[in-house]
This record gives sequence, structure tokens and C-alpha cells, in this order.
Amino acid sequence: MRNWDRYLAGLMALLFAANSAAMLFAPLPWYDAVPGVPQTGPFNPHFVRDIGAVYLMGALGMAWFAWRPAQGWAAMAATAAWLTIHAAIHVYDATCGSTPLADFKRDFLAIYVFAAIPLALALTRKPKGA
Repeated sequence: MRNWDRYLAGLMALLFAANSAAMLFAPLPWYDAVPGVPQTGPFNPHFVRDIGAVYLMGALGMAWFAWRPAQGWAAMAATAAWLTIHAAIHVYDATCGSTPLADFKRDFLAIYVFAAIPLALALTRKPKGA
């Protein structure tokens, strides 16, 4: 296992934790600040916090892999699965919308890249004993 794998997982954990904290503790400012979110429907603080809790679990899964790869790989793989499904929903929504290319561009980093990194780590960096 290369150290960059663990550092990258740790960085993703920090980013997911920051997003989670904003969603859990400041749902309306998060809703207003994230491009494209208001277009998905009216503000629902319970729903934003629910998704924030899922991002917190993802942050913990990525952090566990960064700390103890063999023990944390399954948690990271579960995080990768959720993020991949989430990204697929965004692809579907973009293709059904009136501005698919703009939607893909808007979601590229925060949705697609942030799903691809854990997925790539899960598929290519499974440690022995995991």
C-alpha cells in the first residue's frame, strides 16, 4: 500500500466531514450556497440533515481506510458505492433536464470526481487481509 492512497483517503474524509458539518449544522446556508441545489426543490432541513449524516458516515469510512487500510477498506467501499449511486442519480437528472451540459459541468468536481476517487481506491487498492 502506498502512502498517497492513505493521504488521498484522508483528504476525502476531511472534505466529506466539512460538507457534512455544513449540512448538519447550517442546512439553509448550505442549501443556498451549493450551486444547483435550490433548483432541485424547496428547502427541507430534515432532508438536508439526513444527507449530511450520510456524508458523515462516508467521512468516517474514508478516515478508517486512511488510518487502517485493511480494517477500513469495506467501509470505504461502502462509501464508494453510495457516492457512485449518488453520482448516477445526478447523471440521470442532468440527462432529463433542459441544460444537461451545464448540469454536468456544475456537478463535475463535487459529485463526479468526489465519487470517482473513492471508487478508484476501493477497486484498485484493496489491501491484503481486507
